[in-house]
Amino acid sequence: MIVDSLGRQFSNLRLSLTAACNYACTYCVPDGKRLQAADAELEADEMIKITRLLMAAGGINKLRITGGEPLLSPKFDEVLPAVMKLGLSDVSVTSNGQLIPRKANLILDSGLKRINISLDTLDADKFRSIARSGDLATVLKGIDLLQAGGLKIKVNMVPMRGKNEDQILPLLEYCLDRDIELRFIELMNMGHLQHSALHTTQLFAMQDILDLIATRYEFVRADAPIDSTAARFHIPQRGHFGVIANESEPFCRTCTRLRVSSNGLLYGCLSNAKSYNLREVLHLPEALALAKVQQVLNSALRDKQTVSFRGEVTVMKFIGG
Repeated sequence: MIVDSLGRQFSNLRLSLTAACNYACTYCVPDGKRLQAADAELEADEMIKITRLLMAAGGINKLRITGGEPLLSPKFDEVLPAVMKLGLSDVSVTSNGQLIPRKANLILDSGLKRINISLDTLDADKFRSIARSGDLATVLKGIDLLQAGGLKIKVNMVPMRGKNEDQILPLLEYCLDRDIELRFIELMNMGHLQHSALHTTQLFAMQDILDLIATRYEFVRADAPIDSTAARFHIPQRGHFGVIANESEPFCRTCTRLRVSSNGLLYGCLSNAKSYNLREVLHLPEALALAKVQQVLNSALRDKQTVSFRGEVTVMKFIGG
């Protein structure tokens, strides 16, 4: 077992299928530039092998398939059914939802139990302004299709001052009515927003979110798993919501996550640009590959922050969402 001085160990893998995305969200990329596929992205069978090696070498038992936009990748059709057979305790997907109507049958047939949908507004004009692409009605249709098929859905929203904070209550109401847990994600100090005036002016922090929700609902703090990134809250007789408070209530001291990018780079921490190339282990004999992965995991665990997220120039969508 690989454990650091704070008792942290890796158990939760974010696997990026592609860096490409069909959106160009304002908080993710500058100037409306869509993210393109990375050079020399791993093949589907290589991603599956890396997942198996991380399970065996490091005790990974949870997997989230991410991007870019994972449903945009042809690899999604092969990777999802395959990882569902690896014996992981939990598999989930994060998507912007735009392609779900096309992939709903594959997702439901795979046995997947839960999915996170990124949705920042229920206003069609604001949707196009923030995502700079896509169609709101298509995303809402995809949510309905997956819910009808029995999937547990969480919705992720990034509230931004002056952009979509007026959508916090409408989106919360939408989710509560459908037994969907809404997660508000504080604007992250990453990529083109790192230490920028935009991050400072647009950050709508956890207390701002809670104060706004308190104008309509009474709520209490709820329990959450020890390594959860979200502070959870319960609205009696209605449901739950959460806040991923990167700035206001950091969760670095209990983080169990690592990320593998679509081109095979392993990152131990979002707040550290240091990476490790896993391509070199793909053709090693099993015993040597496992030993090498364990060395990488030991190093990557030391890259984690001990107190709080400091910000980084890396772009979230490149390294596993």
